[in-house]
Amino acid sequence: MKFFPILYLVFSFHVNYQTLNRKQIMAQPTNPTRIGLAGLAVMGQNLALNIAEKGFPISVYNRTTSKVDETVERAKQEGNLPLNGYHDPESFVKSIKKPRVIIMLVKAGAPVDQTIKTLSAYLEKGDCIIDGGNEWYENTERREKAAAELGLLYLGMGVSGGEEGARNGPSLMPGGSFEAYKYIEDILLKVAAQVPDSGPCVTYIGKGGSGNFVKMIHNGIEYGDMQLIAEAYDVLKSVGKLSNEELQSVFSEWNKGELLSFLIEITADIFGIKDDKGDGYLVDKVLDKTGMKGTGKWTVQQAADLSVAAPTIEASLDARFLSGLKEERVEAAKVFKSGGFDDILTNEPVDKKKLIDDVRKALYAAKICSYAQGMNLIRAKSIEKGWDLKLGELARIWKGGCIIRAIFLDRIKQAYDRNPNLANLLVDPEFAKEIIDRQSAWRRVVSLAINSGISTPGMSASLAYFDSYRRERLPANLVQAQRDYFGAHTYERIDIEGSFHTEWFKLAKQSRI
Repeated sequence: MKFFPILYLVFSFHVNYQTLNRKQIMAQPTNPTRIGLAGLAVMGQNLALNIAEKGFPISVYNRTTSKVDETVERAKQEGNLPLNGYHDPESFVKSIKKPRVIIMLVKAGAPVDQTIKTLSAYLEKGDCIIDGGNEWYENTERREKAAAELGLLYLGMGVSGGEEGARNGPSLMPGGSFEAYKYIEDILLKVAAQVPDSGPCVTYIGKGGSGNFVKMIHNGIEYGDMQLIAEAYDVLKSVGKLSNEELQSVFSEWNKGELLSFLIEITADIFGIKDDKGDGYLVDKVLDKTGMKGTGKWTVQQAADLSVAAPTIEASLDARFLSGLKEERVEAAKVFKSGGFDDILTNEPVDKKKLIDDVRKALYAAKICSYAQGMNLIRAKSIEKGWDLKLGELARIWKGGCIIRAIFLDRIKQAYDRNPNLANLLVDPEFAKEIIDRQSAWRRVVSLAINSGISTPGMSASLAYFDSYRRERLPANLVQAQRDYFGAHTYERIDIEGSFHTEWFKLAKQSRI
């Protein structure tokens, strides 16, 4: 029995030696790499491999060392890509060529601050940190100032496209230090999605937190887009009684025309996926309860702060909130059914061809309103912060790689090329004509949905936005009179300059005598 301790010591020495030797191999300072990336979850891992595949040697690091090993192994399997993994931050930082550039892809908030603290202990003046996460833009501006005090450069870079985009070509939205952007411009131009007629989907966005802000609004537009598509699906399925096979065919056909986009494409794909755990189609088994990560809520908060109307995006957020009340909705359905509320939907025949065409037109018109709202938010913040953002250029870099990529963005770029100071996409001559041509179908779809008891908050909000924006006079005069009546807030007149206050209560009292 005495030999067991000796065997244990030998085995322990062997394991520790192997582990130490492996770490030394991983951290061996060969030729300095061009760039580093910290944070190897799905997005970070795929972006690192993308950078390496484009010919830029890269160092990677993650607090959970198994992620480092996994990324190194993927780099080998995917073509012996020039990627080195490191288990400790010091070796990681020192492996990068000066001036060092490190991209972080970690969860927004405190984890970003902690990662900066860890890395900055080994960084030197002139080095650069890039946050590629979905961060609140004011946090980016705070960190840029703190980094400058340490002699470091800082960028907040929106990265859109999900897992597939990160690996094969995302849309990139870097904002902050222009000097830092020039450090890695050559890398970003190759790593970004490539669109044949308009180039790489990346541009220097602007100063401060502009990159993160633009990505945030991109996500808000994405919320609106997804909601509008879901409503189109609901009307076609619930009123038109289209099967999943028919829905797949319709969305595939739509993806060949004016609605050609990533979201329409994947929607068509979804309708064709059979359930591998039972009968029927998988989409019908998915719980109707939508998740979110916060950028849509930030967009709506910014709309309120900037006093910019964004009803379609707001409606999409509210729709997600309501979807989260699944248990309450199940009980509400029972209450109204037992209270005598019959399902409005009938089995009367519907002209499917006519309905499909109307829904397509309604979806396109509502989509114009949603993008108009997003662009107006970006312009308002740009003016407030002095960022001088180019809306047409943003439409260009969203044409590939990102979730809202669509042929429709060509039209938006052209609209801003024609008039960089365009007040609203709705009044661009081409978009105005398209809305006029589609408004009858749009109204038919919204009316049909209302009369069928189907909620279309996004399409309805878009239509209300259009109807309000196009009217020369709104009932806001009455609201102003009410505010002056109960709060002496004053009002303006249409015929005389200045602010006025009326003793409405006294006048009304006298008129009743």
